[in-house]
Amino acid sequence: MKITDFYNYRKPGPKISMVTAYDYTLAALAAESAVDCVLVGDSAAMVMHGHPSTLAATPELMALHTAAVARAVTGKLVIGDMPFLSMRKGLGPAMETVELLARAGAQAVKIEGLDGHGDLISHIVQSDLPVMGHLGLTPQSLNRLGGYRTQGRDQASAEKLVEQALELERRGCFALVLECVPAALAGRVTNLLKIPVIGIGAGPQTDGQVLVMQDLLGLYPAAPSFVKKYLDGRRLLTEALNNFDGEVKNSVFPAVKRTKDENSERDQSLADAPYGAAVHR
Repeated sequence: MKITDFYNYRKPGPKISMVTAYDYTLAALAAESAVDCVLVGDSAAMVMHGHPSTLAATPELMALHTAAVARAVTGKLVIGDMPFLSMRKGLGPAMETVELLARAGAQAVKIEGLDGHGDLISHIVQSDLPVMGHLGLTPQSLNRLGGYRTQGRDQASAEKLVEQALELERRGCFALVLECVPAALAGRVTNLLKIPVIGIGAGPQTDGQVLVMQDLLGLYPAAPSFVKKYLDGRRLLTEALNNFDGEVKNSVFPAVKRTKDENSERDQSLADAPYGAAVHR
């Protein structure tokens, strides 16, 4: 999927599916799947590093995860999140972060909010790197918002969100993420914009949906209420680890003691494996 393909996903066309990924292994699964595009979200700070919010993400952290994902994903759009405060240090430093993500493999960047970011968004777009907007619940604004709360519930905030969505489109954003807003408001924004709208906790009327990979696979213990688990991953992986533990302790694994010749054959097979030296012996 390319940037130009996004415009084919406006109603009544097919819907966009997007997942987050932060590491090579899960990104490779996304690459093999039918999912349309991959977001390297600043939620990596929480999911991969155990921080309580996304505020701990830095440009260097995002570049590290973006590079790992980009090495695994081909043929799908890779979007990198601009982390907290990286847009607020002036145009030069902000563009250094943009360059860092682009050189790591991001084909587009996502920016939360609009206030104070308009000129930067225009500059990035004019510098030939696509920008995805993000409105509604913007996790980087956690302290100002007073927590993870649904946005746009009253008329004034709903109207402001609509105005900001239209402005992001005017600034050149190729798509918009709407997070945790009422379904009716998300539907209204979707119908007003010419660019596709991707929802997360924003109802079914948008042009697509995005979820955190670890949430939909049932791997992360504190998934939001709007998430649908497509796999009970924590239970299945814990069972696998317990099975390994039991077989080791009961001398079931390994089942066959390898001879010197068998070990030589195994070493040769590892040398021929696609992962090469990355395979543990």
